[in-house]
Amino acid sequence: MTEPPGRRERKKAATRQKIADTALRLFLERGYEAVGIRDVAAEADVAVTTLFSHFASKEALVFEQDEDFEHRLAQAVTGRAQGESLIPALRHEIHALVRHCAADDASPVWRMIDASPALRKYEESMRLRHADSLATAIAAEPGAPRPTVCRAIARFTVDAYSLAREEADPQTAVDEIFGLIEAAWEAAHAAPRG
Repeated sequence: MTEPPGRRERKKAATRQKIADTALRLFLERGYEAVGIRDVAAEADVAVTTLFSHFASKEALVFEQDEDFEHRLAQAVTGRAQGESLIPALRHEIHALVRHCAADDASPVWRMIDASPALRKYEESMRLRHADSLATAIAAEPGAPRPTVCRAIARFTVDAYSLAREEADPQTAVDEIFGLIEAAWEAAHAAPRG
C-alpha cells in the first residue's frame, strides 16, 4: 500500500499544476512564441527559479504530463496482470493515451504544437526517450527478443499514438497499427535466435 503524499508534496504538485495551467492558457491566448518564461512566472505568481525547479524548459510547460506518459508506457509492460500478453497490454495503454490526446479540448494544443518548430522538436525527443524507456522494460521481460527488436517494437508503439491522433478515427488507427506491431512481435519470436 502506498502512503498518500504529505502536505509538502501536495503543495509542490499544486504549484506545478498551477504553473502548467497558467502557461497553457497564456500560450493558447497569445501564441506560444509570444509568451516568455517571465510572463508565465508572473501570471502564476511564482519566481522564475520556482518555475524552473518544476520545468526544465519552456517546451516542457506544454508537455507537462510527459513523465506520466513515459511511466504509464513502462508500467503497461511491468505492471500487467500475470498471463496477460505484452502487445494487448500496450495496445490498451496506447488506446488510453490516444483518447486523452484526441479529446476535443486537446485540438488547440496540438495545433499550437504543430505550428511551432521548437515544440515539434521537443515532442520528437520526448517520443524517442519514451521509446527507450519502453524498450528497456520490454527487454527485461523473460524470453524477450534481441534488444534491437525490443527497440523497434517500442518505437512502433510510441509512434502509434502520434500517428493515430492525426487520423479521423484514432481508435481504429491504433488497432490497425497494432495489427502490424503484433505481427512483428510474433515474427520476432518465431525467428531463430543467433
